[in-house]
Amino acid sequence: MRQIDVKHRGLEKVIACFEVDGILVDPGPQSCEDTLLEALGGARPEALLLTHIHFDHAGAAGALVRRWPDLDVYVHERGAPHMANPEKLVASAARLYGGEEGLRDTWGDVVPVPEERLKILSGGESVLGFDVQYTPGHASHHVCYFHADSGTAFVGDMAGVRIPPSSLTLAPTPPPDIDVEAWERSLATIAAWEPQTLALTHFGTATDPSAQLEAVRDSLRWQADLAGAHDQDTFMATLHQRIAERAPGDVDEVELAAPLDHLFLGLDRWHRKRG
Repeated sequence: MRQIDVKHRGLEKVIACFEVDGILVDPGPQSCEDTLLEALGGARPEALLLTHIHFDHAGAAGALVRRWPDLDVYVHERGAPHMANPEKLVASAARLYGGEEGLRDTWGDVVPVPEERLKILSGGESVLGFDVQYTPGHASHHVCYFHADSGTAFVGDMAGVRIPPSSLTLAPTPPPDIDVEAWERSLATIAAWEPQTLALTHFGTATDPSAQLEAVRDSLRWQADLAGAHDQDTFMATLHQRIAERAPGDVDEVELAAPLDHLFLGLDRWHRKRG
């Protein structure tokens, strides 16, 4: 396994793409395509495995298929339509970034993936040497991949944001479909693989999977309680203080990987949906 830092916004330790035998798990945003291509040395990937379709994980997929038209993209069935026709996804995400111009400035161009290149997953499959499980909670279309040969689970956002060397872990909870109960069930699904290593998009690898899964579970519950009890300003100030105390050297990286306003908005929406 190789970890590729795509250096989002020029910062290290924010977004990682993982490469296993030529297969890329979460290629990152299109804005970082050049960095990814340089790391690949111009070599065509064997395939793309997407944990979910958020732009920081999957934004480069369409551009890579445009470059290599026979490149297959594996994605959950709920996310696949938005990869082929991203207009609704763009419109929804643009509200978080001050419009489509702000979205493009952050994540680059959004290039559709032709339907014939999409390989649809529902969970329970084995593909290209990886076992697949459906793991909602962060997103309703999230899947995780287990590479048994290396003992590595590729978990996207499900095991949290943790910027080494700090052990501080946050649960990334952006709108629109955070589901705390489903997230906790998905953590049990990941644990059942008994992985030796977790590969986190934000950022790197965790070699004590049980501790990392417990850390994101604890943070998810704490953040949910905080969002339920306070307004956005108090939530953000409290979370910023925790980051500054526990990861003082990486505040910018943590808050770029997990924007604090997004964390509140996702949990606030979850609370309101529950009544």
